[in-house]
Amino acid sequence: VQLQASGGGLVQAGGSLRLSCACSRRICSNNGMGWFRQAPGKEREFVAGINWNGASTTYLDSVKGRFTISRDRANGTVYLKMSSLKVEDTAVYYCAASRTAYSSSDYSQYNSWGQGTEFTVSS
Repeated sequence: VQLQASGGGLVQAGGSLRLSCACSRRICSNNGMGWFRQAPGKEREFVAGINWNGASTTYLDSVKGRFTISRDRANGTVYLKMSSLKVEDTAVYYCAASRTAYSSSDYSQYNSWGQGTEFTVSS
C-alpha cells in the first residue's frame, strides 16, 4: 500500500479531528499532496492541497479557516487537521499524491490514492 489514510471516526459538531496519510517517501517526498472527500450521493471534491515542500496550500472555500493541511516530509506523512466540524463535513476522506510537485483541485492530476477514511459528524 503506497498511501494509507487514518483517523476517521465519529465526532460531534463543533469538534476537532486530525486525519493522517502515511505515504511512501518514494511517492510523497517530492509530490504535491491533496485531500479529497466524497459524501454519500455526491461527487468527490477537493478539500485541501499542499505543494511538495509545504510552502503553499489551497483549500475548498467551505473549509477555509477550519481545516489545515500540513506535511512531514521526513516521515512521509500528510495531515489534515479539522476543527469546528459541521455535519456537512461527513464523508469518506481520501489522500492522494499529485503527478507533479504541486497540488491541484483537479482529481485527474493525482495518480496515487489512499483507500479512504470515513468520519461522521453528529449534530
